[in-house]
Amino acid sequence: MKPKKIVLIGGPATGKTTLIEALKARGHQCMEEISRQITIDAQKNGVKQLFLEDPIWFSQQLLDKRKKQFFESEALDEDVVFFDRGLPDIVAYLDYIKTDFGKPFIAACENHKYDEVFILPPWKKIHKTDNERYESFEQLMIIHEYLEKWYHRFGYNLIEVAPGAVEDRIEFILNSL
Repeated sequence: MKPKKIVLIGGPATGKTTLIEALKARGHQCMEEISRQITIDAQKNGVKQLFLEDPIWFSQQLLDKRKKQFFESEALDEDVVFFDRGLPDIVAYLDYIKTDFGKPFIAACENHKYDEVFILPPWKKIHKTDNERYESFEQLMIIHEYLEKWYHRFGYNLIEVAPGAVEDRIEFILNSL
């Protein structure tokens, strides 16, 4: 039986990766965020913000790697697998920066469905920027709207994880499954 695929989504600096790390520490199987590593690799080659300089190429890399994670998860002997972002994040971000994207991006989202999606809302208290995470809190608010729009468009019901202590958020997620 294939494991249940659970996605944590939200704009930058909403606590997704912290929750993924906490879930891993509890022994849960988790698929890590990919975009940060793609950005770091590009910076090593002199490209400061690959997503802004070549959004389609960046997004194609994400698409390929997230599809790979999706297929890898199906082979795992686990009841549940958690993902730090999902495929619809890609089209949400491309739409946010007003970049046209082709049918393969839509098809990937339609053909690779997750079982549950938890959304982490903007949380000013923990928002910070760094070399890979450059969005202001105001931009984060808009990105959040695009994520909601696209996940709803692909038929997902989003479960909001309220701001709070990591353990409280983890318990909420696990009790909601």
